Amino acid sequence: MALATSRRPAPDPVAVLRAHRAAVNVLAFHTPSGALLSGDADGELKIWDLVKHRPVFSSRVHTPSAGVLGIGVSSALNNKIISQGRDGTVKCWQLTESSLSRQPILSVKSESYHFCKLAVARRCTTNDESHEDTRGAAGQILMAIAGNDTSKVEIWDITSGQRVQLLSPKDSSVGMCMSLHMIFQSGEGDQCTVVAGYEDGSMLMWDTRHPAAPLLQSKQHKEPVLSLVLDGPGLGGISGSADGQLTLFSFNSTEKVYTPKKKFEGQAGIGDIALRGDDKIFATSGWDHRVSIYDYRRRKPLAFLKYHKEIVNGVAFSEDKKWLASGSKDSTVALWSLYPPSEGTSKSVE
Repeated sequence: MALATSRRPAPDPVAVLRAHRAAVNVLAFHTPSGALLSGDADGELKIWDLVKHRPVFSSRVHTPSAGVLGIGVSSALNNKIISQGRDGTVKCWQLTESSLSRQPILSVKSESYHFCKLAVARRCTTNDESHEDTRGAAGQILMAIAGNDTSKVEIWDITSGQRVQLLSPKDSSVGMCMSLHMIFQSGEGDQCTVVAGYEDGSMLMWDTRHPAAPLLQSKQHKEPVLSLVLDGPGLGGISGSADGQLTLFSFNSTEKVYTPKKKFEGQAGIGDIALRGDDKIFATSGWDHRVSIYDYRRRKPLAFLKYHKEIVNGVAFSEDKKWLASGSKDSTVALWSLYPPSEGTSKSVE
């Protein structure tokens, strides 16, 4: 379905999933099982059958006071998933036959109450490659979270359950870490690039081989950076802030240069950003109740999806590129079909 705001109206959701009794905070597609995962403000995590459009499993994985803030999935985790509460608790669960293990197989507890979703490292990709290998050269599955000191970033090896690094800004004036993304650099062994968005609008980048100080620091936003994502090759990405500003950027880690490419000004905060696996389109979740769709390569808006009646907290694309899911404070999850691969080439996004 080619979407163009000037030529045709935006589509309605293909399906609306209704089972949550609280705000839906976060979404993730679990590729091995073909299921959708959703987490809400009461601490409930649901596993959805995308054929029957109904939950096949539900469990309170975090306390109602903490809620589910983040969900981590990756090909290296396979049938394990990670849940994160706002109280700093991170748990790793075994997923078997559309249900979770009764107890977490790993728990990480920090003493900080924060708003930063975890990030599981993935490997750089080019063109239409899938993110098949998300382990480091030493077999590590790495996760980044905001630390006990919320201006710092902790790197954990999920396999061993050990913290392996602590990344600190040059000074604490940047405030709390609000958003994270983490990527293994191709051909660089266990080198990871970690990008963090901060409360004062700054973006910081580290090369984990040299963790003592950030590689880059740039302030492109006036308000807290609530969401960010890097593209497949790990050479650029998108950041969104509380005042609705969306920034598309590139960076050169060798030359230590950050370059903003395009900025979109808005009136409502951007809570989440999802970039589809082929790096052609991305979606943002807005405090204005809308899901906004953009052409990543041409850096232009394509459509604004209007269904939710409250703030949209999370968005996620399926790895097969067929589905976009959005989750809202109105307790619903909407499924959308946008430029599915079966439609072939669309001039709007190629």
